[in-house]
Amino acid sequence: MSPTPSPQEKFLVCSDRSDSWTDPHRKRDKPSLRGKPVIVGGIAGRGVVATASYEARRFGARSAMPTSEARRRCPPGTAFLTPRFAAYRKTSEVVMALLHELSPLVEQVSIDEAYIDLAAGDHDLSPASVTVLAEQIRASIAAATGGVTASVGVGTSKLVAKIGSDLHKPNGLTIAAAGGEQALLHPLPVTRLPGVGPATTERLRRAGIHTIGALAQTPLPQLLDWFGQAHGGGLYRLARADDDRPVISEREAKSVSAEETFDVDLTDRARLGTEIDLLATKVGGRLRDGGLSARTVTIKVRHHDFTTITRSTTRPQPTDQPKLIAQLARRLLSEVDTSAGIRLLGVGVTALADFVQDDLFGAIEPDRPSGPVAPDPGLSTPDQHTVSRRTTPSVWRAGQDILHSLHGPGWVWGAGRGLVTVRFEGPTTGPGPIRTFAAEDPNLLAADPPNWA
Repeated sequence: MSPTPSPQEKFLVCSDRSDSWTDPHRKRDKPSLRGKPVIVGGIAGRGVVATASYEARRFGARSAMPTSEARRRCPPGTAFLTPRFAAYRKTSEVVMALLHELSPLVEQVSIDEAYIDLAAGDHDLSPASVTVLAEQIRASIAAATGGVTASVGVGTSKLVAKIGSDLHKPNGLTIAAAGGEQALLHPLPVTRLPGVGPATTERLRRAGIHTIGALAQTPLPQLLDWFGQAHGGGLYRLARADDDRPVISEREAKSVSAEETFDVDLTDRARLGTEIDLLATKVGGRLRDGGLSARTVTIKVRHHDFTTITRSTTRPQPTDQPKLIAQLARRLLSEVDTSAGIRLLGVGVTALADFVQDDLFGAIEPDRPSGPVAPDPGLSTPDQHTVSRRTTPSVWRAGQDILHSLHGPGWVWGAGRGLVTVRFEGPTTGPGPIRTFAAEDPNLLAADPPNWA
């Protein structure tokens, strides 16, 4: 039996590309936006901010804020762009590949964040050597992604590594050597701990507890009385940096879903059917991308008054076919009263399997006319700046990658009233010229993200 490793031999790194959504827009692919406030998310009336650049955060913009509020807070000239999932996924794949070179134990927890168990990677784990290694990680990420920054935290647990990675964004580095965990955590506000939301914060405030250090001095019976066994005990352990969660290299997917919030409540059944088709195409594509299939199809419907319902159906064999998923989702929607208006519609699948066993005959009914079905742009494999599987879209979205047959690659600067304005620039250029075209110009094509090398 091998000896129990000392705490120093359990160093973990949490790599968090601090500006992950806005960096590909602003610092790399869109030179004209460097140093300017950028908002990424839903940019229409009911849109929500997915993320904001640090320049935009100085004006109070933040994730989960209604886009309309962000527009009121940010100055003229702020860029409001739709997400580019293909670009984020491409960047994420490059980063995760670099992290896997460091250790066989890498736990990816989101598109822009992962934990690394360095003890499994045969590294010198002294604080000085780990500091050098963390600097190398950040430099490698920047070089391989065209300048995307990384914030890294190093510690003896996931908790310390995660909090450390958040302390000095953007492009920061925090090292907490074994024995120094409490010195790092105790001065910080209690809101830095996971699970400490507004209600917990308010209860602690009434007791005069504002910092993690003050929380660590609170007797366990008191916390159990205030918050119960599970939450109170968890706070007691976290305040003392007691976190023994291991790095799990693979996570089993339990569900795949896609949803859309509409600018105007929808009542038209034909339009809702088209939205079902679009969502099912995304879900089916993601299943195939992950080598998965599913037996249970679920729809999520949010009415105009925010009442939310779900409906599910399960078939005998798993499938990854978008048409079949859409067919089942349409049937479920037909049982829902949509006359008062639908605010949000979602399609999801569960009961996942790693094989497909569709019926040999009659698995899919003949297609119903429902308009074009656009593929999920996040599923392309853009090894070079190529034209996407679509041609000229019916709707252009701000920030979208395009390719003009005469002027070359660029991105949508703005669109409306039958026109689309394009800025022709990219990772290897300076700020480029702006030109306006008819929205249906056949020379304009939707494109995959540009190369940054």
